[in-house]
Parts: sequence; structure tokens; C-alpha cells
Amino acid sequence: MQIKWVDDLLAVAQTKNFSRAADLRCVTQSALSRRIRSLEDWAGVELVDRSTYPVQLTAAGQTFCDQGREALAALIELRTSLRQDDTMSGRFVRIMASHTLSITFLPELLDRFQQTHAELNARVLSANIHDAAVALTEGRCDLMLTYSHPQVPILLDPDRFTYLSLGGDLLLPVCAPDAHGRPRFALPGHPSSPLPQLGYSAGTFLGRLEEVAVESFGERLHLKRRHEADMAMHLMEMAIRGLGVAWLPRSVVASALADGKLVCAASSERGVALDIHLYRSKANFNPALQALWQELKSL
Repeated sequence: MQIKWVDDLLAVAQTKNFSRAADLRCVTQSALSRRIRSLEDWAGVELVDRSTYPVQLTAAGQTFCDQGREALAALIELRTSLRQDDTMSGRFVRIMASHTLSITFLPELLDRFQQTHAELNARVLSANIHDAAVALTEGRCDLMLTYSHPQVPILLDPDRFTYLSLGGDLLLPVCAPDAHGRPRFALPGHPSSPLPQLGYSAGTFLGRLEEVAVESFGERLHLKRRHEADMAMHLMEMAIRGLGVAWLPRSVVASALADGKLVCAASSERGVALDIHLYRSKANFNPALQALWQELKSL
């Protein structure tokens, strides 16, 4: 039996809908259904009554949820206490951050906090938004740091998770300058000669935000996909080399813009505003996490 199966059943109990439960658990509906079936096979009884709409738990399923919720809380508390003796000395938090924010935003945040809390250490892992959300829901990290935008929602159960808004960023179209300091690839481009686009790989969070930026630009853009990558830092280097236009967070390109290595590819800064959110589980009582969270809330 896997612990995540219990969380799956709790999500079904809350939403009474397999599709919405799958969204909360950051998996496909078919995957969630298979995992619920696996849990029922392990328990030896049906836990969900699929003959009703909305779906309901059976009596056994309700009992399993009630006791499973308490068991999960006890296991999380046990794991927290055991990890006090981990290889890293002192108190520490485990942070999953997007690749971009782990480089641009997180170091300054931790440095600022550790100046007054020297005993706090951090273990940081970079991950895409899906893997980070799964890690948070399964208790494999204490915090998740990511960009957020209303058109690309992060579907975490608000009864189990909470977040702080720590600041913002702006997704900007940038490119290398020409000899006169003007954009080498000025938007919107022309149908007869579309501009080379340096884009994000399909399925990435920034890739979806890039689509929002293109659609909301205000006029039709004429672009031809030339290069794709998962990471903004890679696309920035390609843009500096004059290979195309890329939508990049201002925090990533600030130095390159100041040095004149990049310029805004639009006549004005037409970008997509991003929030920076820090997520945590309400059931996580790691003392280091509690101290950091309270400090950030006060700020």
C-alpha cells in the first residue's frame, strides 16, 4: 500500500468527483482511478460507491478516511522528528523551487532570512511545477516556490495547503539589439518574414505562460518556432547570441538588459505579470518551517 493512495481517497471524499480530485492530486483521472482501485484491492473492500452521482464513500471508505487522516498526520509528525537527525546539522527546510526562481529569487530570500536566523539551513531542489506539486502533496518537501498566474492555475486543495505571495515578476519579449541598439527582431513581425522564436518545451509552466503572452499581446504576432528548451537561462543565452526572440522573466534578463546585451522586442514593455507564491502544507509542523513562515508573513 502506498501513502499517496490515502491522499487520493481523501481528495475523492472532499470533491465527490474523480475529475476534480485528480486535479487536486496533480494526476490524470485514469491514474487516480487506478490508484483508488489499488487501495481497494489492498483493503479488500470497496471504498467508493460509483453507482451514485456525485460519487460517495461507502461506510468502509468513510471509516478508512477518518482513521487514515489521523494516521497520515502521525506519520508526517514522525518523519519530521526523525529528520532532525539528518545529515545536515541544525534545523532545515526542504524547498522545491522552479528552475528560474531557484537561481534568481530564492538565494536572496534565504540570505535575508539567515542573517537573523543563523541556525536555519535549507535543502533546495529545482523541479518543474508538476513534480514540485506532487512532492509537496506527498510530503517530500516543506515548501514549493513557483510563479503563479490566473490563467495557469495551480490546483492545490485550499483546505490542506496555503501560500504566501512574496512578490512579482514580468514575462517580457526580448532579443539581441542590432548595430544601432534597436531590436534585431522587432515585434510583431511580418507575414512574409516571421520572426524566429525561442520557446519553451511543450507542457512546461513558462511555456503555458508564453502562450498567454502571445495571445494577449494586443496584435497578431508573426513568429516561426526555431528553438525550444525547458529552462529560461538557456533561452536567454540563445537570445543574446542573436538567434531569436524569447519571452523571459525580467528577473532573469535584468543584467543583460542593463548591459545592452538584450533589448525589449516590443515598442513598449508588453509583458505578462507574474506572482511569486510560496506554498506549504497546513499539517507540516517542522519548527524550521514554522519560523521561516512566520517571518515571511510578518514581512
